[in-house]
Amino acid sequence: MEIVQTGLENLLETPPKWLFDQRIGLLCNPASVDRKLRHARHLINGIFPGQLVSLFSPQHGFFGEKQDNMSESPDMIDSVLQIPVFSLYGATRKPTREMIDPIDTLIIDLQDAGSRVYTFIYTMSYCLEAAKKFGKKILILDRPNPINGITVEGNCLSTQLTSFVGRYPIPMRHGLTIGELSLLFNDHYRIGCDIETIPMKGWKRTMCFPETGLPWIPPSPNLPTPISAMVYPGQVLLEGTNISEGRGTTQPFELFGAPFLETEKIFSTLGGNKMPGITLRQTAFEPTSNKWKGICCEGFQIHITDPVQYVPYITTLRLIQAVLFHHRDQFEWKPPPYEYEFHQMPIDLIIGDREIRERLEHMDQIDDIAESWKDDLDLFIARRQKFSLYS
Repeated sequence: MEIVQTGLENLLETPPKWLFDQRIGLLCNPASVDRKLRHARHLINGIFPGQLVSLFSPQHGFFGEKQDNMSESPDMIDSVLQIPVFSLYGATRKPTREMIDPIDTLIIDLQDAGSRVYTFIYTMSYCLEAAKKFGKKILILDRPNPINGITVEGNCLSTQLTSFVGRYPIPMRHGLTIGELSLLFNDHYRIGCDIETIPMKGWKRTMCFPETGLPWIPPSPNLPTPISAMVYPGQVLLEGTNISEGRGTTQPFELFGAPFLETEKIFSTLGGNKMPGITLRQTAFEPTSNKWKGICCEGFQIHITDPVQYVPYITTLRLIQAVLFHHRDQFEWKPPPYEYEFHQMPIDLIIGDREIRERLEHMDQIDDIAESWKDDLDLFIARRQKFSLYS
């Protein structure tokens, strides 16, 4: 197994000299640890004693305790370091002048999920904008894209559907690390802040997370394992429907279903187990929270048999269309609000293109739908090469 060193570990091994006279803020959450499971705030405080003056937390809270979207976290005081923790998913999602003034450099150490709709990357983008506005520096500590750094999948976001689950026209599965994304946002989308990235050592773009040798700490409550992260870029679409995406079970996003689902019909429409890279296993489950709480749902578990062949976004589009075909009277698109958007349909925000939802409803062939986004995807693939930090 390869040994990967994260940006955090490289910072500790070779700390930049310029950082020793800086007042430091740190954007982090429970996954901000080294391979020995020591948290970034303690490690940074140890090597820069007295310089770490504030902490910042993204969605799901400083302790990763908040389950769902629009579950806000308050500001608090860190009980160990006795410094403020400012929530960037509470009264505000953008750092304010009052938050930023006491620091010179904001260090960002977050584990991304590799998907356009995962909000940590937009919290980062707001921090870049605040740094530009208030004259501060950003230091990104890079971490692996858990679902590899090669595969790019899905349509690019329509600029008519920007939200906190999509600020920039990137595809559902972007194939970049959070450090590379920071450079893309800052340069190509012209934020223009003073930014530096500490890359990883030993990470290869082909790696899925288990190949890194690093411990998996859930970056949010419903990504408990690397497998849940792998299925997420497709199964997250179910958040915009009345189909349970497995929240309230021990296998979120791997499990999906509803009380009305006739699994034999769905299975038959999908041609049995012929979708690449996965086996669908018929099952039943009872969520303890969220959709269909306390009600038995008929559905499936996704078992990944070949992560290279598996295309999560296309797979879930096929699943949704099969459910639409057999259960049009019972299937529903979830109504707003979703991530502080009160007028747009959640599924349109998640997909990032209203026309794709309409084409699903009209039973257009999924391959034809995918062909419609190929040119934009090719442009993104070409553009991202400029920001690659790894071979």
